[in-house]
Amino acid sequence: MNRYEVFETVDMIHNEKLDIRTITMGISLFDCADENPKRACEKIYDKITKCAKDLVKTGEDIENTFGIPIVNKRVSVTPISLVAAASKTDNYLMFAEALDKAARTIGINFIGGFTALVQKGFMNADKILINSIPEVLANTELVCSSVNVASTKAGINMSAVRDMGQIIKQTAELTKDRNALGCAKLVVFANAVNDNPFMAGAFLGVGEAETVINVGVSGPGVVKTALEKVKGADFETVAETIKKSAFKITRVGQLVAKEAAKRLNTDFGIVDLSLAPTPFIGDSVAHILEEMGLESCGAPGTTAALALLNDAVKKGGVMASSSVGGLSGAFIPVSEDLGMIDAAEKGALSLEKLEAMTAVCSVGLDMIAIPGDTTAETISGIIADEMAIGVVNNKTTAVRVIPVPGKGVGDFVEFGGLLGKAPIMSVNNFSQKDFIARGGRIPAPLHSLKN
Repeated sequence: MNRYEVFETVDMIHNEKLDIRTITMGISLFDCADENPKRACEKIYDKITKCAKDLVKTGEDIENTFGIPIVNKRVSVTPISLVAAASKTDNYLMFAEALDKAARTIGINFIGGFTALVQKGFMNADKILINSIPEVLANTELVCSSVNVASTKAGINMSAVRDMGQIIKQTAELTKDRNALGCAKLVVFANAVNDNPFMAGAFLGVGEAETVINVGVSGPGVVKTALEKVKGADFETVAETIKKSAFKITRVGQLVAKEAAKRLNTDFGIVDLSLAPTPFIGDSVAHILEEMGLESCGAPGTTAALALLNDAVKKGGVMASSSVGGLSGAFIPVSEDLGMIDAAEKGALSLEKLEAMTAVCSVGLDMIAIPGDTTAETISGIIADEMAIGVVNNKTTAVRVIPVPGKGVGDFVEFGGLLGKAPIMSVNNFSQKDFIARGGRIPAPLHSLKN
């Protein structure tokens, strides 16, 4: 960076809420597999606490050296269903407790990887892990869970979709004293990526290095401020402005990622340049869309505006780094975005509009609070629709919905911290029970046959 870029970066940090949202260390746990589950858990704890013992301190040191805020320090691990498959046990709570204990020991915010990959079918270990999820999320604090139920190559495992509707309901019930907070740590994916640094869906995929550093940057405020300077300009100018902002944001992320990898003596993986919002003023993706000329996020034109934003962010990012990965684009988590919260509260943003927006953004239906009496089959139907968008469009999509027991449309629920707050959104209650009961697999689309 030259002197001008340094001063520009300082201004983005102090005035436009630029930050590094997370440094996430990926750790392979394949060598921790053991027939004895207790020994396997001991190996898991020992390896995580050895590999990531300096992660938090390194992040803090980089903050002090470069003056760049690093909000979260996290760990992602090999999907536990793959590691625990060798162990003779019918419940994986002890594996999650080992992860939770390790996370507490090294002082990180979250640990991801209590994960199963079932897009084409179930191993016995996958079934055990999925059935363990409600108990795990009720009895651990820092563990995050994800299940990949679909892919463009495999189609949609509708049996898994059916099961996950029930799992989400059970998780909500077991954590009802915390507004179903367990569901905020559970994501259902199509086309999950191997190098995602963001929670709750982070895990270290097969084919990754022994340990790796992946960084997620975030700068909705930077993009909005840049757009304020081109009011009334045409969309080519808007796109170029966003690209230039994304370039600058990604340069900062790559600087931090390479420095962290160097100091931790591990591989540098990717920079995920997703615009990840927070519930704080000046850090909203919805406000970027409104800056383009929408009265409110959710108004007609919102999907087009989001498509432009997502594409321009990616184009700007890939010019700044040859290691762009993860999800990279724009997140639309309702409870974590002040503009989304406002739009949903005043009725401008519906679940159906959010679903349309997910066809062009980075992930999917994210951090959406729904009535507690929503049936498991309805949740499965929501998941199925979102998985179809991912499979047909060959992109990552996800569902993180929170059926809050005792709450209905018109109520508000607080999750706290970066998880924010959300109005309870209405859900179409026409039945899909017979559809979900079919099970089996929706075949992959024709364009999956690319060999």
